[in-house]
Amino acid sequence: MNEILTDVFNGSFTQQEAIPKAGIDAALAVLNHGRLHRYNTSGDEIAEAALLEEEFASITGAKYCLAVASGGYAMTTALRACGVGHGDKVLTNAFTLAPVPGAIAAVGATPIFVGVTQDLVIDFDDLAAKFSQASVLLLSHMRGHICDMNALMVLCNAAKVTVIEDCAHTMGAHWNGTPSGRWGRFGCYSTQTYKHINSGEGGLLISDDADGMARAIMLSGSYMLFERHRAAPPPEMFAQIKYETPNISGRMDNLRAAILRPQLVDLQTQCSRWNALYRSMEAGLCDTPGLQLIVRPANEGFVASSFQFLLLDWPPAAVQDVIARCRLRGVELKWFGGEEPVGFTSRYDSWHYAPSAKMPKSDRILAGIIDMRLPLTFSKEDCTQITRIISSEVGSVWKNQISDKS
Repeated sequence: MNEILTDVFNGSFTQQEAIPKAGIDAALAVLNHGRLHRYNTSGDEIAEAALLEEEFASITGAKYCLAVASGGYAMTTALRACGVGHGDKVLTNAFTLAPVPGAIAAVGATPIFVGVTQDLVIDFDDLAAKFSQASVLLLSHMRGHICDMNALMVLCNAAKVTVIEDCAHTMGAHWNGTPSGRWGRFGCYSTQTYKHINSGEGGLLISDDADGMARAIMLSGSYMLFERHRAAPPPEMFAQIKYETPNISGRMDNLRAAILRPQLVDLQTQCSRWNALYRSMEAGLCDTPGLQLIVRPANEGFVASSFQFLLLDWPPAAVQDVIARCRLRGVELKWFGGEEPVGFTSRYDSWHYAPSAKMPKSDRILAGIIDMRLPLTFSKEDCTQITRIISSEVGSVWKNQISDKS
């Protein structure tokens, strides 16, 4: 009890760093001239949204980029641009967040959930077994864990399955040197507050596919102003598409784009800072009895804005005890094994609009996943304290409730 009273973490798991001064200055400039709408420009002015698209395309190596209202909107737009519609089925990860199956449902399609491995990536065996059910995979790089993308693309190309990447947690990450989002037909990113660049809400969509991106731009609400996009297909690509593509407005405004552009400049520096915190967490927890760390392959150039570990095969009551004990000491852990969705954590069987058969192998993994935000407002010293608290409480519960019974 004395340890609980004296060793308490007082930091915030939801406090992000301030927007950089360059972003604040750029935002004030937009507010001062009032031209927030991306197509509202003066003279030869280039809209902030168009510049952001051009810069993000350059960073990722993509031919085309579209700035939109959210990461979820980026996914629904990618699905629509790939021709997915009412009554279709789309493969996706069982371990993900609600906006991913939500994007599939939003276009009238049905998610087909694919299992998760102990490395927290999509299960290739389960994926191959379900290829016959759908022609599109919306692949979630959930919590920044990237599967073997070379192997995945071989499988999907052989099965003629189109890949759309959900890169909400992998901006700045890569597999074997190729950025996340550059493997499939589309890459979808989020700029929501808890992601790698922060505009509150927002999204980015990249592609090398001219037809698909032309459709995405029309879907986003470009009207006949598509020529004002700089990281876009040539105007002739819109000749027929402009007549047959509905306007489902979801544009990013110039204010958010202005806030984001300076953050892009610092992206790799920020990614290195996140990974330093992640490695501190790993080092502090590596010898904790009953706790399993996630193996990060050498080819995975990950970006860690969160941290996960497994309490694999623990009784639910013991997992809940660890979470409650850590909470009393100021450490906020989330659990993906709960029967009821809490906050942003939910399981594939929580989404009743997308019924699915039980997946016992994946259920075992989900029941053990513990998740923690890792904001850049934390220091390495904070991580040392957090891991000390987690290790202490996991060790206590392991000793008192589990190891003696095994």
